[in-house]
Amino acid sequence: MLPSSTVENYLKAIYVGETHLTDGQKLVPMGQLAGALGIAPGTATTMVKALAESDLVDYEPYNGVRLTAAGQKLAARVLRRHRLIELFLVQVVGMKWDEVHDDAEQMEHVVSDALIERIDEMLGRPEVDPHGDPIPTADGQLPHRTLETLLTCPLHTPVTVARVTDQDAAFLRFIESHNLKPGQTIEVEARDDVSDSVRLKAPNGVRMTLGTRAASKLLVTG
Repeated sequence: MLPSSTVENYLKAIYVGETHLTDGQKLVPMGQLAGALGIAPGTATTMVKALAESDLVDYEPYNGVRLTAAGQKLAARVLRRHRLIELFLVQVVGMKWDEVHDDAEQMEHVVSDALIERIDEMLGRPEVDPHGDPIPTADGQLPHRTLETLLTCPLHTPVTVARVTDQDAAFLRFIESHNLKPGQTIEVEARDDVSDSVRLKAPNGVRMTLGTRAASKLLVTG
Protein backbone atom coordinates (compact mmCIF):
# COMPACT_ATOMS: atom_id res chain seq x y z
CA MET A 1 0.00 0.00 0.00
CA LEU A 2 1.41 3.38 -1.03
CA PRO A 3 1.36 6.04 1.71
CA SER A 4 -1.55 8.14 0.41
CA SER A 5 -2.79 11.13 2.38
CA THR A 6 -5.58 8.94 3.79
CA VAL A 7 -3.10 6.31 4.96
CA GLU A 8 -0.89 8.99 6.49
CA ASN A 9 -3.84 10.56 8.32
CA TYR A 10 -4.80 7.19 9.83
CA LEU A 11 -1.27 6.42 10.93
CA LYS A 12 -0.81 9.87 12.41
CA ALA A 13 -4.09 9.59 14.34
CA ILE A 14 -3.08 6.19 15.74
CA TYR A 15 0.35 7.56 16.66
CA VAL A 16 -1.15 10.48 18.55
CA GLY A 17 -3.68 8.15 20.17
CA GLU A 18 -0.88 5.89 21.40
CA THR A 19 0.87 8.83 23.08
CA HIS A 20 -2.27 9.39 25.18
CA LEU A 21 -2.76 5.80 26.32
CA THR A 22 -2.78 5.36 30.06
CA ASP A 23 -0.74 2.77 31.96
CA GLY A 24 -1.81 -0.73 31.05
CA GLN A 25 -3.34 0.27 27.71
CA LYS A 26 -1.65 -1.08 24.60
CA LEU A 27 -4.23 -0.47 21.89
CA VAL A 28 -6.02 2.61 20.60
CA PRO A 29 -9.78 1.86 20.73
CA MET A 30 -11.47 1.94 17.33
CA GLY A 31 -14.13 4.34 18.57
CA GLN A 32 -11.42 6.77 19.68
CA LEU A 33 -9.68 6.51 16.30
CA ALA A 34 -12.94 7.05 14.40
CA GLY A 35 -13.73 10.08 16.55
CA ALA A 36 -10.29 11.60 15.97
CA LEU A 37 -10.73 11.26 12.22
CA GLY A 38 -14.37 12.32 12.18
CA ILE A 39 -15.57 9.16 10.45
CA ALA A 40 -17.89 6.25 11.17
CA PRO A 41 -16.42 3.34 13.19
CA GLY A 42 -17.19 0.92 10.36
CA THR A 43 -15.19 3.03 7.91
CA ALA A 44 -12.27 3.15 10.31
CA THR A 45 -12.37 -0.63 10.79
CA THR A 46 -12.30 -1.28 7.04
CA MET A 47 -9.27 0.96 6.57
CA VAL A 48 -7.43 -0.43 9.60
CA LYS A 49 -7.83 -3.95 8.23
CA ALA A 50 -6.20 -2.79 4.99
CA LEU A 51 -3.37 -1.19 6.97
CA ALA A 52 -2.89 -4.44 8.86
CA GLU A 53 -2.60 -6.34 5.58
CA SER A 54 0.22 -3.92 4.64
CA ASP A 55 1.96 -4.56 7.98
CA LEU A 56 1.57 -0.95 9.08
CA VAL A 57 -0.61 -1.75 12.11
CA ASP A 58 -1.57 -4.62 14.36
CA TYR A 59 -5.35 -4.89 14.64
CA GLU A 60 -7.22 -6.83 17.29
CA PRO A 61 -10.96 -7.02 16.59
CA TYR A 62 -13.13 -5.59 19.38
CA ASN A 63 -10.01 -4.34 21.17
CA GLY A 64 -8.19 -1.79 19.03
CA VAL A 65 -5.12 -1.05 16.97
CA ARG A 66 -1.46 -0.18 17.38
CA LEU A 67 1.29 0.74 14.95
CA THR A 68 3.95 -1.68 13.79
CA ALA A 69 7.55 -0.47 13.59
CA ALA A 70 7.02 0.42 9.92
CA GLY A 71 3.77 2.25 10.68
CA GLN A 72 5.32 4.14 13.55
CA LYS A 73 8.21 5.30 11.38
CA LEU A 74 5.88 6.64 8.72
CA ALA A 75 3.51 8.24 11.25
CA ALA A 76 6.37 10.05 13.01
CA ARG A 77 7.54 11.37 9.66
CA VAL A 78 4.09 12.82 8.91
CA LEU A 79 3.71 14.28 12.39
CA ARG A 80 7.18 15.87 12.11
CA ARG A 81 6.15 17.56 8.85
CA HIS A 82 2.88 18.79 10.35
CA ARG A 83 4.36 20.34 13.48
CA LEU A 84 7.34 21.92 11.72
CA ILE A 85 5.00 23.42 9.13
CA GLU A 86 2.80 24.86 11.88
CA LEU A 87 5.82 26.46 13.53
CA PHE A 88 7.06 27.80 10.20
CA LEU A 89 3.68 29.34 9.42
CA VAL A 90 3.61 31.07 12.80
CA GLN A 91 7.23 32.20 13.11
CA VAL A 92 8.07 32.98 9.48
CA VAL A 93 4.80 33.58 7.65
CA GLY A 94 3.21 35.39 10.59
CA MET A 95 -0.01 33.40 10.86
CA LYS A 96 -1.78 33.05 14.20
CA TRP A 97 -1.46 29.80 16.12
CA ASP A 98 -5.18 29.13 15.80
CA GLU A 99 -5.04 29.42 11.98
CA VAL A 100 -2.29 26.99 11.01
CA HIS A 101 -3.71 23.53 11.69
CA ASP A 102 -5.80 23.14 8.52
CA ASP A 103 -3.04 24.44 6.24
CA ALA A 104 -0.52 22.12 7.89
CA GLU A 105 -2.94 19.21 7.39
CA GLN A 106 -2.83 19.85 3.63
CA MET A 107 0.87 20.64 3.32
CA GLU A 108 2.13 17.70 5.39
CA HIS A 109 1.30 15.30 2.54
CA VAL A 110 3.09 17.15 -0.26
CA VAL A 111 6.28 18.76 1.10
CA SER A 112 9.56 16.94 0.50
CA ASP A 113 11.83 15.66 3.23
CA ALA A 114 14.53 17.99 1.88
CA LEU A 115 12.30 21.03 2.41
CA ILE A 116 11.34 19.88 5.90
CA GLU A 117 15.04 19.50 6.75
CA ARG A 118 15.69 23.07 5.58
CA ILE A 119 12.75 24.35 7.62
CA ASP A 120 14.00 22.46 10.68
CA GLU A 121 17.46 23.97 10.24
CA MET A 122 16.07 27.49 9.68
CA LEU A 123 13.99 27.31 12.86
CA GLY A 124 16.95 26.15 14.95
CA ARG A 125 16.01 22.48 15.39
CA PRO A 126 12.98 23.17 17.60
CA GLU A 127 11.60 20.51 19.91
CA VAL A 128 8.01 21.77 20.09
CA ASP A 129 5.46 23.40 17.79
CA PRO A 130 3.47 26.60 18.59
CA HIS A 131 1.10 24.65 20.83
CA GLY A 132 3.89 22.94 22.77
CA ASP A 133 3.42 19.60 21.02
CA PRO A 134 6.73 17.69 20.67
CA ILE A 135 8.24 17.49 17.19
CA PRO A 136 9.64 14.06 16.21
CA THR A 137 13.28 14.08 15.19
CA ALA A 138 14.40 13.17 11.68
CA ASP A 139 14.96 9.58 12.83
CA GLY A 140 11.47 9.33 14.32
CA GLN A 141 12.23 9.86 18.00
CA LEU A 142 9.69 11.87 19.97
CA PRO A 143 11.18 14.15 22.65
CA HIS A 144 9.80 13.19 26.05
CA ARG A 145 8.91 15.65 28.78
CA THR A 146 7.22 14.92 32.09
CA LEU A 147 4.28 17.31 32.30
CA GLU A 148 1.32 17.71 34.61
CA THR A 149 -2.09 19.27 34.07
CA LEU A 150 -3.58 22.10 36.08
CA LEU A 151 -5.56 19.39 37.87
CA THR A 152 -2.49 17.58 39.18
CA CYS A 153 0.27 20.18 39.58
CA PRO A 154 1.15 21.50 43.08
CA LEU A 155 -0.94 24.29 44.59
CA HIS A 156 0.56 27.72 45.35
CA THR A 157 3.61 26.94 43.23
CA PRO A 158 4.63 28.81 40.07
CA VAL A 159 4.42 26.59 36.99
CA THR A 160 4.93 27.30 33.30
CA VAL A 161 2.41 26.40 30.60
CA ALA A 162 4.23 23.99 28.30
CA ARG A 163 1.56 22.51 26.05
CA VAL A 164 -2.06 23.00 24.96
CA THR A 165 -3.53 19.66 23.95
CA ASP A 166 -6.73 20.95 22.30
CA GLN A 167 -6.11 22.34 18.79
CA ASP A 168 -9.65 23.66 18.31
CA ALA A 169 -9.36 27.23 16.99
CA ALA A 170 -11.96 28.63 19.39
CA PHE A 171 -10.21 27.06 22.37
CA LEU A 172 -6.82 28.40 21.25
CA ARG A 173 -8.29 31.90 20.95
CA PHE A 174 -9.71 31.51 24.46
CA ILE A 175 -6.29 30.47 25.78
CA GLU A 176 -4.59 33.39 24.06
CA SER A 177 -7.15 35.92 25.30
CA HIS A 178 -6.49 34.78 28.89
CA ASN A 179 -2.67 34.85 28.51
CA LEU A 180 -2.31 31.11 28.99
CA LYS A 181 -0.13 30.30 25.96
CA PRO A 182 2.99 28.13 26.33
CA GLY A 183 5.70 30.02 28.18
CA GLN A 184 3.29 31.82 30.52
CA THR A 185 3.91 31.38 34.24
CA ILE A 186 0.86 30.84 36.42
CA GLU A 187 -0.06 29.46 39.84
CA VAL A 188 -2.95 27.23 40.85
CA GLU A 189 -4.50 28.71 43.97
CA ALA A 190 -7.40 26.31 44.50
CA ARG A 191 -9.42 23.47 43.00
CA ASP A 192 -13.13 23.03 43.73
CA ASP A 193 -14.51 19.56 43.04
CA VAL A 194 -18.06 20.69 43.69
CA SER A 195 -18.06 23.38 41.00
CA ASP A 196 -15.53 21.56 38.79
CA SER A 197 -13.31 24.63 38.69
CA VAL A 198 -9.69 25.67 39.08
CA ARG A 199 -8.64 29.12 40.28
CA LEU A 200 -5.43 30.54 38.80
CA LYS A 201 -3.21 33.52 39.50
CA ALA A 202 -0.90 35.11 36.93
CA PRO A 203 2.40 36.82 37.91
CA ASN A 204 0.75 40.24 37.52
CA GLY A 205 -1.79 39.28 40.17
CA VAL A 206 -4.68 38.74 37.76
CA ARG A 207 -6.91 35.87 38.87
CA MET A 208 -9.16 33.71 36.72
CA THR A 209 -11.24 30.56 37.03
CA LEU A 210 -11.29 27.70 34.55
CA GLY A 211 -13.54 24.69 34.34
CA THR A 212 -11.80 21.38 34.95
CA ARG A 213 -12.31 20.33 31.33
CA ALA A 214 -10.36 23.35 30.08
CA ALA A 215 -7.80 23.00 32.87
CA SER A 216 -7.10 19.39 31.88
CA LYS A 217 -5.99 20.56 28.43
CA LEU A 218 -3.22 22.78 29.78
CA LEU A 219 0.01 20.91 30.55
CA VAL A 220 2.57 22.60 32.75
CA THR A 221 6.11 22.13 34.03
CA GLY A 222 7.70 23.33 37.26
